[in-house]
Amino acid sequence: MGVIPMGGLSNVTPAKAQRLQLGSWRGSLVTFLETLRLAVDSLRAHKLRSFLTLLGVILAVAVLVVVMSFVAGMNVYVADKIANLGANVFIVDRFGIITSNDAWVKAQKRPLVTMEEFERLKENMKTAKAIAALDDHNIDIRSGNEKMTGTDVMGVSPNYADVRSITIAQGRFVTQSDDDHRAEVVVIGADVAAKLFPNVDPIGKAIRAETHEYQVIGVAAAIGSAFGQSQDNFMIMPIHTFARELHRQRDWIAIFVQAPSAEMMEATQDEARMLMRAWRHLPYDAPDNFALLGSDSIMKLWHDLTGTLAGAAVGIVSIFMVVGGIVIMNIMLASVTERTREIGIRRSLGARKKHILLQFMTESGMLAAMGGVIGLVTAYAFVLLIRALTFIPVEMQTSAIVISLVISTLIGLFFGIFPAMRAAKLDPIEALRADG
Repeated sequence: MGVIPMGGLSNVTPAKAQRLQLGSWRGSLVTFLETLRLAVDSLRAHKLRSFLTLLGVILAVAVLVVVMSFVAGMNVYVADKIANLGANVFIVDRFGIITSNDAWVKAQKRPLVTMEEFERLKENMKTAKAIAALDDHNIDIRSGNEKMTGTDVMGVSPNYADVRSITIAQGRFVTQSDDDHRAEVVVIGADVAAKLFPNVDPIGKAIRAETHEYQVIGVAAAIGSAFGQSQDNFMIMPIHTFARELHRQRDWIAIFVQAPSAEMMEATQDEARMLMRAWRHLPYDAPDNFALLGSDSIMKLWHDLTGTLAGAAVGIVSIFMVVGGIVIMNIMLASVTERTREIGIRRSLGARKKHILLQFMTESGMLAAMGGVIGLVTAYAFVLLIRALTFIPVEMQTSAIVISLVISTLIGLFFGIFPAMRAAKLDPIEALRADG
């Protein structure tokens, strides 16, 4: 009996080992590509059946992508149109955000926010960059024979335009001198100018609100609409003019506080809360009887609302995905039965169980991935339709595309495991005996 030299096992040089590894890798790649080709040929041979199989996955992906795109678009829209109070601005208000009837009943007992508190905040706050005030009503206004209904008539402090980032297109904004002298002057929105003064320069013209007449000194730049409601139907006057002529007994004001920077927002809010509580003599354990409302509060409420929508969408998508996966599994089981003889021939020609398993897993995964792609195309069509017919800036999100494709492919792979294992376990001899 010969003895193998100890050095015989070490004759494999690093270069030879690398070539062997490369050859193994190439063999695996060829096997995978061949399996992929067989899977594509099988799906192509049964186009209608493949499409009907994918309806559940197509609907699931379409719903998921459309909802994610809609929510993302609405988040941008609300942040820009609704929650945009100004740069680093929050509001000291009587009510804030009320989300239940009980909270509304309790809030009715709160004291009004007054001009005196506005003046106190303006004089005593150290961390605020600017503090502005607003009092308003919806009033019908007119000029000559033209009438504008439901106009938001506002009395504001002279720095309101700076705090709220209002741009003046014509004329000027109200000044401190206008406020000190209770001047009967107004700045109007773009819609008011277009309605009451068509093809005429509105500067210097007169507008009536209730029994009072005001002179137009400025026109604000157009803002646009929010949820189909115009934001340019307004008229602005000095707050002390408004207090003298249009203020009502149960009115309260909103105080806009601007922090120096985003980093100072929390400190500025804490200072405003501390001063308001001190002036209202609230015990340390009593809740605030006023509200601090910032952009983050509005967006939190919005995210809570859209979270419900997203939860419902996830439920629908889950149902569609499970149904689609079950249909894929049943179709693949039928395919295994139909192709029993083919499996036997492949096994007799040297294909191993893992090759059969890989082939059917690949077919199932490709089938579901194809459903994901068709669902994406369907979703894109819906997104274009929504964008064309509504004001919502809907955009397909990259994250939605990636998530939908990954989930649909995983669904195909998961529900393809059982059919693939069944195909791999077929006895080659018995498979060859099956009817072709």
